[in-house]
Amino acid sequence: MGFCLSLAAFAGCSHSQRPEVTLQAIRHEIRLGQLDLAFQNAERAYERYAETDIGWAWQFRIQKAHVLVLRGYYREALSLLREPIPDSLAHSEAAVRRKLIQGISHDYSQEFEQADAELKEAADIARLFQPMLVGDVDQARGNLETHRKNFDEASRAFHAALDFSRKQNLAYLEGNVLGSLGYLAMWQEHYDEAISWFKAALDKSRTLDTTFLAAKVAGNMGWNYAVIGDFENAETMLKQAEDSAVRASLAGDQVKWLNTLSDVYVVQHRYDLARVTSERALSQARIVGDNRDITGCLNTLSDIALATGRAEAAEKYNNEALAIERAGLDQFGIASSTIIAGRIAASKKQYREAEQALQRVILDQTVETPLRWQAEARLARAYADENLPAKAEAEFRLAINTFETARTGVHRDEFRVSFLSSAIEFYDDYIGFLIAQGRTLDGLHVADLARAHMLEEGLASAPKSISSASNGLAPQDTARRQNATLLFYWLGQNRSYLWVISPTKTALFLLPASSEIDTTAKAYRESFLDPRDPLESGNADGKKLYDTLIRPAEKLIPKNSRVIILPDGSLNGLNFETLLVSGPQPHYWIEDVTISIANSLALLARSQREPPPKNATLLFFGDALSASKEFPPLPDSGKEADILKKYFPEPRSTFFTGGSAKASQYPSSNPGKFSYLHFATHGTASLARPLESAIILSPEGDSFKLYARDIVEHPIHSFLVTISACDGAGKRVYAGEGLVGLSWAFLRAGAHNVVAGLWEVSNASTPQLMDELYKGVSAGQDPATALRNAKLSLLHSGGIYKKPFYWAPFQLYSGS
Repeated sequence: MGFCLSLAAFAGCSHSQRPEVTLQAIRHEIRLGQLDLAFQNAERAYERYAETDIGWAWQFRIQKAHVLVLRGYYREALSLLREPIPDSLAHSEAAVRRKLIQGISHDYSQEFEQADAELKEAADIARLFQPMLVGDVDQARGNLETHRKNFDEASRAFHAALDFSRKQNLAYLEGNVLGSLGYLAMWQEHYDEAISWFKAALDKSRTLDTTFLAAKVAGNMGWNYAVIGDFENAETMLKQAEDSAVRASLAGDQVKWLNTLSDVYVVQHRYDLARVTSERALSQARIVGDNRDITGCLNTLSDIALATGRAEAAEKYNNEALAIERAGLDQFGIASSTIIAGRIAASKKQYREAEQALQRVILDQTVETPLRWQAEARLARAYADENLPAKAEAEFRLAINTFETARTGVHRDEFRVSFLSSAIEFYDDYIGFLIAQGRTLDGLHVADLARAHMLEEGLASAPKSISSASNGLAPQDTARRQNATLLFYWLGQNRSYLWVISPTKTALFLLPASSEIDTTAKAYRESFLDPRDPLESGNADGKKLYDTLIRPAEKLIPKNSRVIILPDGSLNGLNFETLLVSGPQPHYWIEDVTISIANSLALLARSQREPPPKNATLLFFGDALSASKEFPPLPDSGKEADILKKYFPEPRSTFFTGGSAKASQYPSSNPGKFSYLHFATHGTASLARPLESAIILSPEGDSFKLYARDIVEHPIHSFLVTISACDGAGKRVYAGEGLVGLSWAFLRAGAHNVVAGLWEVSNASTPQLMDELYKGVSAGQDPATALRNAKLSLLHSGGIYKKPFYWAPFQLYSGS
């Protein structure tokens, strides 16, 4: 949804007999999102001046039309302005605004030639007679050229409007144009750039206290987040925008945000909620009469019907959408409707019709990239169903190549890391296809291709082509060099997979769908907060997870051997050591094996098992001053400093404690020269913004956080980084990326191993565990063995520390 004209500046809110004050008050009401009130007051003012002052009567008539446009009632606005303006007003402000609103209405009705003519007339009058409206005309021109996909012209128009708004100090116009530039970037598939523009527009809207602008920006941000696969942020922003649209009576906007929210639910397989939401949107869209929104809702409902096995309903919705589009009433939804038609044909085994429909989208160079890779992947699936494996594979590869090319155009880490979520379904299809062909190793290669893109790209030793790195995998060689059994998991919508890779063989096991595993994993993790010990209570979820995830591979995993887990989805938040092994002597799996975590086979293949460095050096941050009530002093943090001084005496250690433990000391201390980094502090994990996860240090002015986004900017070569903090591993699970947070940041910066917590750690038990960890490493043990022994010391202590809550949060992550 684009951004409409700003209608210049705003004055006071009080009404009086003076028409200029009334007009400014109405415009202020629009700015606050009070569209009902604005329309009523414009109607009253129009009636007051209709017989006495034709100039003011036209001003208020135009104001009514403006409110109709903002609500999405473009036909009604055009009808209201159909009467020619009197010759006496031909060069007036009203004449420019009339042409502007007519142009915008034609634009959003997809009548682009009429819109072009109206905006040219508006521009001519404004430049000669009403120069203060030139910026509004440029902004409207930018929106039209965006919709016509003339992006260079749109950019020129928007930047002209932005320069004008700043020179004339028109803050509201500036905010609108900032949002429009985000809208343009979104159309150009420059998603991170779009977010930057939208954030600038939101900041401007807050300073102006304008509900209307904030609602527009929030909705567009939500759509943008949905495209890049950041569904949590998308849902938050879209709900916020829809609520604002309802309060402001923005019926057209409400439809757009509701239907986009429904699309988000579809991708997350929340079909019941998606259907209810999209049906609401369609009902509202029919009232508004915007054909673009109607076809959008019909396409979403078709998608839901196909996903829930209601092919007849899908075809009904699709036929209605195609009829609207073939009548020339909507140009925007054609590609989506055509893809759905292809899917419907494939479901009816009408493969020629399916191929023709999908190829039309693929060959259309104007189609947005997400739709192109969707069409390519759907065609691949159709070929697979038709038992044309060569064609299917070629099309799957093409779809992934299209996706990867688009992904390289996203430059900011926080957006690139979520981008795979929007295409993970097609990787899942490709993997299923390869396994059905008996090509289990190829399926593993594709699964690994979908893993750890950002981590791999961040390593200095990484090759330029992730695809080529994955194609060269020799997983059994990797298992041999690591002297370990590798357990590689892929959680799929219909079924999941486990590849078990030993030095001598690779085996594949089928597992339940991700939804079943997710539910059990979540329940088991939550049980750790229960006062009972899961082992003593015989926790059913812990047993079920072992039987599901490990039991199939049990015979391939020798006792007391090394196991490297490559988890997926919800398994990133599960500590496999805590799984319950049934039998005559039930026990935690940590008793049987030494476990570490890795993200990617390609990364692991380049990782070497190295002994702890001699004459190792340590950089320590801890015992920080309290930054706020939210982060009180950690009474046992000082104990960790004393413990580490035993293993790293001067001059091989640098300690920042108390007031010196500041975030600014981290980059200035040259962290890349230290063998070990240790943080004994509070930590935060941001669910909405993973790279905003932070280590909490001593206050330095208003600053006291060392952010994950700052950590990745400073290369390190540390043998071991220990984050003795709450949620050190992170909270947010991205498709293909695993948990994103502090541990990910240090691995991406170049750490060889990272010890971090999956949940809030115990201040009481942690010093004891850390003492045992560094005792083992100092004695020459590898980090995985040392950490396991440290945990076993707590588990076998016989006291309260034997519960997983105390020893299980810490995991070892390996990556470079």
